[in-house]
Amino acid sequence: MLEKLQNNRNALGLLFMLPAAVLLLLFLTYPLGLGTWLGFTDAKVGRPGQWIGLENYEFLWGDAVTRLALFNTLFYTTLASILKFALGLWLALLLNKDIRFKTFFRAVILLPYIVPTALSAIAFWWIYDAQFSIVSWTLVKLGLIDKYIDFLGDPWNARLATVFANVWRGVPFVAITLLAGLQTISPSFYEASAIDGATPWQQFRHVTLPLLTPIIAVVMTFSVLFTFTDFQLIYVLTRGGPLNATHLMATLSFQRAIPGGALGEGASISIAMVPFLLAAILFSYFGLQRRAWQQGGKD
Repeated sequence: MLEKLQNNRNALGLLFMLPAAVLLLLFLTYPLGLGTWLGFTDAKVGRPGQWIGLENYEFLWGDAVTRLALFNTLFYTTLASILKFALGLWLALLLNKDIRFKTFFRAVILLPYIVPTALSAIAFWWIYDAQFSIVSWTLVKLGLIDKYIDFLGDPWNARLATVFANVWRGVPFVAITLLAGLQTISPSFYEASAIDGATPWQQFRHVTLPLLTPIIAVVMTFSVLFTFTDFQLIYVLTRGGPLNATHLMATLSFQRAIPGGALGEGASISIAMVPFLLAAILFSYFGLQRRAWQQGGKD
């Protein structure tokens, strides 16, 4: 029996996949199913809920705080993702060139990404402090402002401050991944285009960008997913304040479900995030389909 199993590639493959399947079932499928069920109940902390259908979602549709959290999440995700892509691509192009200490800079650029998120948030909390901010102190000394900036006390300042913190943390992931993609592009493409008289901008537009598009699709999908579901950075830095100005869907879901005790309501907020996450996955899928088309394949 064991010998037959060893000679059967399909059975052996399924056997090797079994541990991963069990982990996914326990830590992904079950929580998702339970969250979906709770979203249709009035469950509270300490007592099971009763089926109430779409009442949670009807309440959230008319809830001003939930709508604000959705706006904050879309604003936060869109602006941070655009900035991370622009800065990450610029860094990737720079580090792909033959510059001095290239290996050192490639290692240093990863530091913001490997620092724990909570520690990064605490560091930015000090940087943004209303009384002791090093940024405000520097600008005052340079004569550019006459009073300290209230980074986390003003709603729009707080939104932009959290975006900047997320960009600082996320740029290394985008830059290193795009750099890996750039190194898969054969130099012969650039040599041929240079012989044809292409300028650096034309090489970037007609050679680099089309060949890098599938990698961009994948890395930006992950970037959008990580940003849209961000929790630690916001929760440590602002707790959703001031006046709910930085509450994201993830932080609001936690607040309603755990401190607020409304498990059903918090679960419904989490489930409402799923369509946006599926949209990001479809973005990646069509990017991969473009790669298949470029290579003349069907899948």
